[in-house]
Amino acid sequence: MKVIVTGSFDESSRMVAQRITQIITQKPAAKLGLATGGSCEGIYAHLVELYKAGQLDFSQVRTVNLDEYVGMSPDNPLSYRKYMNSNLFDHVNIDKANTYVPGGMGDPEEEIKTFRSKVREGGWADFQLLGIGVSGHIGFNEARDTLQASAHLEELDESTIRANSRYFEDESQVPRRAMTMGMGDILSAEEIMLIASGPSKVEAIRGLIMDDTVTTHNPSTFLKLHRNATVVIDRELADWVGWKG
Repeated sequence: MKVIVTGSFDESSRMVAQRITQIITQKPAAKLGLATGGSCEGIYAHLVELYKAGQLDFSQVRTVNLDEYVGMSPDNPLSYRKYMNSNLFDHVNIDKANTYVPGGMGDPEEEIKTFRSKVREGGWADFQLLGIGVSGHIGFNEARDTLQASAHLEELDESTIRANSRYFEDESQVPRRAMTMGMGDILSAEEIMLIASGPSKVEAIRGLIMDDTVTTHNPSTFLKLHRNATVVIDRELADWVGWKG
């Protein structure tokens, strides 16, 4: 696993966007695993800029998103489908039929079957984008005694609910369940990049980059087992963590 330290969060976002651009340029029909949340907004903004500048063509790209809340309508402003449309899909020439965000409505068990099929359809992802939760969760794979390999339903931890409550009117409005790629799904991608910034991520990133420990109580540490994983953090977060590399 490689760690890259940039001068700022915006520089981190640009670096990840440039890497995604390289992948699409080299393989126009690339399959991308995508993530949501504040950590990814800058990346998508830069990708839109590159598309508008004529440097990117999404017409053959396929995407699968990491997760979605159970019971969340795709039209809800807080759904991850709405997030992806608003931040990326509506602004580039991607065919939305080639994009998949798990459906929050309907029978969750049936949607999990579809999710597992989409993760594998046409082969594993060429690239997986990740953020990181305060407990070290990636996707909605919460810190537990055990982790799941494939797409599954997950009961959200209180720390995740608290962290995500900033997007809702109050904490009681945050869904308690989500569907997420499993750890095996994530680690099957050819390349993984995780981006992080801010003081709330210090403990999770410290556990990820400061030693060789792999633990289910910080799911991000499983990236240490991947052959081509990169963690991108800014100088401020690196200093808080104590990273000298």
